Amino acid sequence: MDNQIILTTGVYDAIKEHLRRRQVSQEEENQLTTELRHARQVLRRELPEDVVTVNKVVTIKDHTKETQHDYILVSSNKAKPKKNKYSILSDIALAAVGYKVGDVIEWPFKGGDRKIEIMKVENWVEKFS
Repeated sequence: MDNQIILTTGVYDAIKEHLRRRQVSQEEENQLTTELRHARQVLRRELPEDVVTVNKVVTIKDHTKETQHDYILVSSNKAKPKKNKYSILSDIALAAVGYKVGDVIEWPFKGGDRKIEIMKVENWVEKFS
């Protein structure tokens, strides 16, 4: 792992609980455990704008599948994949959370190892209509 991830304490705690409940594959657990051991925890207001976290729209380029997609990362109770809203504890979010624009990540997804790149991170605010 070349990059130290940056997480808010809330996201860090949510990932730790997710691991404790054995909600990921063994390979993902190993990688997440290593990342969390070296992660830098910050307050929400101290988190750089270009870091992947909850309530962000993240553009991810998948170098393995040669695709690019935008993901809205939200808290688990607001996840609606059909509306492109993914839980911060979903596979794609766990691979990207804590990384910043320009980072390239090799991740053991359930369907096989993939190499993804964080292209863009923007704030997302839910619109009530």
